[in-house]
Amino acid sequence: MKILFNVLAVFTLLLLGYGFCQAMYIAPTEATMGDVQRIFYYHLPSAWVAFLLFFVNFLASCWYLTRRSPGADALALASAEVGVSFCTIVLITGPIWARPIWGIWWTWDARLTSTLVLWLIYVSYLVLRHYATGGQVPVLAAALGIFGFVDVPIVYMAIRWFRTQHPQPVIGGGQGTGLDHTMWVAVLWNLAAFAMLALMFVLIRYRQALDEHALEEAHAQASLDYETEGAQ
Repeated sequence: MKILFNVLAVFTLLLLGYGFCQAMYIAPTEATMGDVQRIFYYHLPSAWVAFLLFFVNFLASCWYLTRRSPGADALALASAEVGVSFCTIVLITGPIWARPIWGIWWTWDARLTSTLVLWLIYVSYLVLRHYATGGQVPVLAAALGIFGFVDVPIVYMAIRWFRTQHPQPVIGGGQGTGLDHTMWVAVLWNLAAFAMLALMFVLIRYRQALDEHALEEAHAQASLDYETEGAQ
């Protein structure tokens, strides 16, 4: 297992390095925005990976509510933690890109606001998981994870449903939209790199969450045995 993880780590580093070369040196300079547009190759993949991780959390939460599986609960927690990290990258890179292009760091348009709401929902999920106590915490967290995922399609569709500061979609936006194929190469390489990085982090946290669950069960069983022996 350790060897497999080390191979995965090396492969991820290679992908990140090549993705950086694609974004900074190989992809053409955007005609209107110039080099500042290159942050797009990190902004967009981070958003897609965050959406994917929140979808994993949604599925794992549904599975936990159905089966009460410790593995599902661990996967839900791990995917939420890593998903919040990537969503944070989105919220940081967005304003950095917006400032020289729009002249402002932030505006309360539909996509920005819905993305912030998404981040706050899953931060609340993590606060609940890490600070609340009681046997019903995983159930409440699973319900919150399912509810939170409703915001993901809202974030994605916001620029189609509302008038926003964001430009028209680069995917399925109609005639005259889209990216140059060489830009797509940079996007996809970085998407692969970020997805592999997310996979590594999820595997680490999943294993840790399972160990924490086993330790909690052992402590609970030890307390029960102690109380039983005291009663006798």
